[in-house]
Amino acid sequence: MSTVAEAEAQPLYTFPPPGPLWRHEAKQASNNSEHEPESQQRAKQIFQNAVAATAPRHNWTKEEISAIYHQPLMELSFRAGTLHRRFHSPSSVQLCTLMNIKTGGCTEDCTYCAQSTRYQSGTGLPAKRVETVSSVLEAARLAKANGSTRFCMGAAWRDMRGRKNALRNISEMISGVRAMGMEVCVTLGMISPSQAQELKAAGLTAYNHNLDTSREFYPSVISTRSYDERLQTLSHVRDAGISVCSGGILGLGETDTDRVGLLHTVSTLPTHPESFPVNALVPIKGTPLGDRKPVEFTTMLRTIAAARIVMPATIIRIAAGRKTMAEEQQMLCFMAGANAIFTGEKMLTTECNGWDEDKEMFARWGLEAMESFRKGTA
Repeated sequence: MSTVAEAEAQPLYTFPPPGPLWRHEAKQASNNSEHEPESQQRAKQIFQNAVAATAPRHNWTKEEISAIYHQPLMELSFRAGTLHRRFHSPSSVQLCTLMNIKTGGCTEDCTYCAQSTRYQSGTGLPAKRVETVSSVLEAARLAKANGSTRFCMGAAWRDMRGRKNALRNISEMISGVRAMGMEVCVTLGMISPSQAQELKAAGLTAYNHNLDTSREFYPSVISTRSYDERLQTLSHVRDAGISVCSGGILGLGETDTDRVGLLHTVSTLPTHPESFPVNALVPIKGTPLGDRKPVEFTTMLRTIAAARIVMPATIIRIAAGRKTMAEEQQMLCFMAGANAIFTGEKMLTTECNGWDEDKEMFARWGLEAMESFRKGTA
């Protein structure tokens, strides 16, 4: 009879030595690899090299980004999440609150935007004057009290020409928010080098100016501002020593090729954007894109994962459209490399997930707010 000690010493599982079936399967796997098209083998090698990165790179080719973007989604998301943990704390998520400090009256023709004067009769969105400094600072205090660490301000303007008084007031808003210990981001349209310097002197942390989509598809979305004008604004922001926040919108009618093109543009800038917002189009009735179907979640997830791999140190923000995502979908995005959200009462003209709702979600999943002026480093 076996003793208890003898029983405990025996292995729980025993495996037979490699036999004919095992050798056949190993040989079959090797043969499959040998018979893969050369392009598929190259795509796998590009992907393997990308996820092994220990530092950002700025010389990506469209072929490389396409190879990454088109990997099987399960593998793409997993590898992106693994890389994310190399550069960031996986539980740390930046909480941003966005306030529309000047609503409507914009002369641009962005086909997705309710704030354009061209679509006002259809959207019914009235133009308003710039918010007062005191009202903006009060909103920032409320955001901070609810856990937000970055306060963002948006104004519906094409550019800042002839807006000296407005710029002076916005500089006062920036200084006031910084005095609260919060990061500050603004989006005011195109700005000149001197305006960028003025914003920097006020204490601006980041300037948002989205590229929206690829250079090729861009003319289908907007005609009143060129792609190069957008890139020039990003250059002025960088030169002033302000962090660049620049991302895109999914669901405009673009293709995978356009999404790859957007990622190529931002990942080959002289410096990667400090943050990359990924927006899902929220169709607004009365705009030319008001009847578009929402973009598929898998497209959102794939874009986030690919962005994490080509810009490993960048903060990737789930922006517009998060309100329509199930909690589990949001978690998949965080697991694939997203590490920032907008939270609070409203986005610019669309709904936003509320502070209490997000606090409860964070508690369920063990997430925590990223501290101001500190990326969630691993």
